Amino acid sequence: MLRFSARIEGAEIICEIGSDTALTAPVFCFSLMAAPRVVSGGVMQRRLAGYGEVILPDIAAGQSHRLVLAYESPDYRPKNRAWLPLGAYLRVGKIVHALPEGFALGVRLGLAAQDRAPSPEALPPDVLPLLPPPQSWQATGGNLAFATLRPDPAFAGVAALAQRAGLAAFTAAEGLEVRPEITTDLAPEAYRIGITATGISIVAGSLAGAHYAAITLLSLRETCGGRLPCGIISDTPRFVWRGQHLDCARHFFSLDSIMRLLDVMALLKLNRFHWHFADDEAFRLELDYAPELARKTAWRGEGQMMPAVFGGGILAGGSYSRADVARVLAHAASLHIEVMPEIESPAHSHALIKAISGLRDPGDNGEEISVQGYLDNVVNPAMPETWQVLPAIIEEVASLFPMQLLHLGCDEAPSGVWSGSPAVQALMAQEDLQTWGDVQGWMMARLAAHLAAKGIRAAAWEEAAKGKNGGIGHGAILFSWTGQGAGLAAAHAGYDVVMCPAAHTYFDLAHSSDPEDWGATWAGILPLDKTLLWDPVPAESQDIAARILGVQGCFWGEFTTQDAQAEAMIAPRIFGLACKAWEPQATTSPARLRALIPFYAPIFDAMGWVLAPI
Repeated sequence: MLRFSARIEGAEIICEIGSDTALTAPVFCFSLMAAPRVVSGGVMQRRLAGYGEVILPDIAAGQSHRLVLAYESPDYRPKNRAWLPLGAYLRVGKIVHALPEGFALGVRLGLAAQDRAPSPEALPPDVLPLLPPPQSWQATGGNLAFATLRPDPAFAGVAALAQRAGLAAFTAAEGLEVRPEITTDLAPEAYRIGITATGISIVAGSLAGAHYAAITLLSLRETCGGRLPCGIISDTPRFVWRGQHLDCARHFFSLDSIMRLLDVMALLKLNRFHWHFADDEAFRLELDYAPELARKTAWRGEGQMMPAVFGGGILAGGSYSRADVARVLAHAASLHIEVMPEIESPAHSHALIKAISGLRDPGDNGEEISVQGYLDNVVNPAMPETWQVLPAIIEEVASLFPMQLLHLGCDEAPSGVWSGSPAVQALMAQEDLQTWGDVQGWMMARLAAHLAAKGIRAAAWEEAAKGKNGGIGHGAILFSWTGQGAGLAAAHAGYDVVMCPAAHTYFDLAHSSDPEDWGATWAGILPLDKTLLWDPVPAESQDIAARILGVQGCFWGEFTTQDAQAEAMIAPRIFGLACKAWEPQATTSPARLRALIPFYAPIFDAMGWVLAPI
């Protein structure tokens, strides 16, 4: 039997490795958030980004060996359990042995729903147990006993959602007769619900509005115990882009998990799914143009092209086929959610570069290192192969998604990238480019132009605005992630912007500073309250309000080893995101949000989705 434990002591990680049988020259394989180093107890023999292999001395039967690790960069200090070695295993000769988890993985669980679900009577009469709160609620007194509506095409997606969620049926032949009235007098996603003691009426600006009205009725049926308060709900979203991102490159999420996330998004009236399936660690979409891309990168671990970076362990991964994409798209469409795919360029492309040759300048002697510790994760725009491979990839990816919007990546290129590339130096002279930012902007503009010629709009992270000619251009949508400043600057420069500042919307951040918590901390910690304590359009920036399309939550999977670990990271903070996306400016306070979330605990319990403590 093997034994393994890990704990934090200051800046160091203390690992204890033991066995009931003798181990000769074992190699300890593991992953950290960033590049590791050995302090004592072994010799590093291989390192790639956060992955390491350490040669240990022989371990006698019944004995334990102490290995002390630290992060290579002084900027990284272990903050909580997520910073400890993930996916650890031993290689002894040609045999590999999985090590037991040396510490608890994931977020501490909250209370059961029955211990925290309040009664609607606990709320003031002018407050509905509904998230996000509606724009207007006028109570008239009394209530309506409500169980089901008669089937209608406008309710079909919500009825299927209720069934998947383990809730009582939402439509039935004996249900209330409600026929949504569609009118151009309301905005497309707006709706109005009238509830009396004898029935329900729905007026909506489109089928999407009727869908959101049905979501509201389903939610209130559950949060109000089947007795809807009488009154008029008038509702419309603040933003057209109400998104949630999921990183399926660092951790492969099953189709079932993706669809469960779509269901949670639908319950909270989010309408854009940002599918991030390509990064340094994998390109998980199976392409006809380059089938070797997914074949070589989808799986990582022992004997694979990519080792067990970010907790992969002995073997982990998977890929998404065209049929998988079709299933996700159909599921999303039934919930009025659009899906935006993302590839990564020019940086965050280590897997792409390893799988397809010719994307790096063989004469490049630069020493730039990515923030995750990769030495070769940036595609070279001066290589002819780049302009054969990337256009073919983006065309095929875009062709699979009806949204006609493709996110091209463009984040975290190391400063000074390409400085050692003779080919890029020649390109700079040819195109009159002065800095690496100019080169990146030139590259992104060329990719966006290629998409535009195909009728596809480009999107990218905020860095795509860099460059003397204004960056990517071509009507691209930019996603502002380091903070709001870059997004506001991009909006002033004429870009449409989605706000996703890490300090408020990155759900992979730890909930607290407790070392027993779980998550990243590079952008601080993210308690529930911080999801509300910001405004996507600050008061002093009303002149560019029309350029701010909306907001988006992001979940990055660097320390996710099992799908379920993401649930308590995403929820309940996704409730705060939904409020920012839907309701008028600064309507819901942190205290009100904390009072309303418990009403949803039984719904999430029925779904089997873990809510972290609030």
